[in-house]
Amino acid sequence: MFAGPILLAAAFLLAAQPSSSAEEECCDPAGPFGLGEAYPETLATCETLRHWADRAPKTDDRITLGIKGKLTGVHFDGVMAYLLMCEPADIQVMCVTYGINGRVRGDVVVFGGGYSRVDAHHVMLDPCLASVE
Repeated sequence: MFAGPILLAAAFLLAAQPSSSAEEECCDPAGPFGLGEAYPETLATCETLRHWADRAPKTDDRITLGIKGKLTGVHFDGVMAYLLMCEPADIQVMCVTYGINGRVRGDVVVFGGGYSRVDAHHVMLDPCLASVE
């Protein structure tokens, strides 16, 4: 009598969990990507980002990128904050978050957020956390 709903609930839970093979396929342990919300131990820099972005995991699962560098732009529209890292000649990273928290251009910060490659010169992290290192 209860087996049907219990099995259905178990199937949903298992489907929501990333499989160990997905974890293995996702992310180079020496790289700046983590599966889901996992914050990677190794951080990219503006100098290494092109190398890593060209090798980003090919997955439909959410992946997180961690990167450390100087802010090149800080914008706030009253609702959302857009923090920029890396020069436009490199791959520029935009962190979409909720506030600037006193950060200014030139501050060294760490971004961690949902990775999306917009084009050859732009990466967006949304949602994103930005912390001063």
